[in-house]
Amino acid sequence: MVIGILHEPSQETRVALVPDEVDKLRQLDVEAVWVESGSGQGAFYSDEDYRSKGAEIKGRSEILAEADIVVGIFPPTTEELEVLRSDAVLIGQFDPLRHKDWIDILVSKNVTSFSMDLIPRTTRAQSMDVLSSQASVAGYVSVLLAGSMLPRFMPLMMTAAGTIKPAKVLVLGAGVAGLQAIATARRLGATVEAFDVRKAAKEEVLSLGAKFIEVEGARDEETAGGYAVEQSEEFLRRQKAMVQEHASRADILITTAQIPGRPAPKLVTEDTVRNMPKGAVIVDMAAATGGNCALTEDGKTIHVDGVTLIGDSYLPRRLPQDASRMYSRNIFAFLKLLISEGSLHLNFEDDIVQATCLTHQGKVVSQRVRQFHQID
Repeated sequence: MVIGILHEPSQETRVALVPDEVDKLRQLDVEAVWVESGSGQGAFYSDEDYRSKGAEIKGRSEILAEADIVVGIFPPTTEELEVLRSDAVLIGQFDPLRHKDWIDILVSKNVTSFSMDLIPRTTRAQSMDVLSSQASVAGYVSVLLAGSMLPRFMPLMMTAAGTIKPAKVLVLGAGVAGLQAIATARRLGATVEAFDVRKAAKEEVLSLGAKFIEVEGARDEETAGGYAVEQSEEFLRRQKAMVQEHASRADILITTAQIPGRPAPKLVTEDTVRNMPKGAVIVDMAAATGGNCALTEDGKTIHVDGVTLIGDSYLPRRLPQDASRMYSRNIFAFLKLLISEGSLHLNFEDDIVQATCLTHQGKVVSQRVRQFHQID
């Protein structure tokens, strides 16, 4: 059994498996771990760090052509799929609810693939949940980034020059990223308000010392697996009015609201941005799916009437070492499901394996993906 680790695209600083997890793979009787040269450089892990843990440094083409399991964060190119072994397994984050074309390619190439963003949100699967681990990093980074660009203090300051009031932070979306943003802002001394359509989020928000903003009439489907669902036009109208009211007093606005497979809900209008205090900062973590703010430009920082608007869905890249460690632990936990006594065993009776398997033997396996894309 050979496991290969790929170097991510040039803009990505993270790596899918760090040296410590390479060492742990010995517990699974893995024959060898091959790491593409330079894979860990962006996260400050050298090739020598990997060698010291027993890995071999290889070229990308050799890993793709000969490894039994190929692991990454982002998928290989279409051309690179051509050289994968027919019995090899590909593991990464493929965002299959948004990228039907990628699924079609995997099916046509007869590739067995596991998309880590399909891990079910169950207690047993928590140790493998890459979405949660990376969202936690993103929530933390979002507040530090906003705070570094804010032209004022975050905490209450009692000084000889007088008292400085604490900054006001508004967080839209109280999932993992939102809750981490709330906790970080509170640790920095800001006053925090948060909004989420899910009623279950209220208790968590309050437990972190933030105020929960509630809009009546939200759909909160139990079948959504803990994710937000699309809302009615009437609810969205009330929601936008409420957001504008609270945003007009906020120094920092963090937006995290996303609906799997759908464009991000527009929660922040242009008028809302223009009515915010001068010097305010918005961090839109939903930028890659259209943004929660009407003015968001993905991957860019813009300035609108004295307000700084940052569109960035890849904030974990700004904290690559620990983000890589967390992703790596998720991957190792998942590999323990697939490997027994040094051999690959795909147990489709296991609910995690079944839910996470995107394609196998020329078919789409994940029931969630099949239903979303209406695949027979």
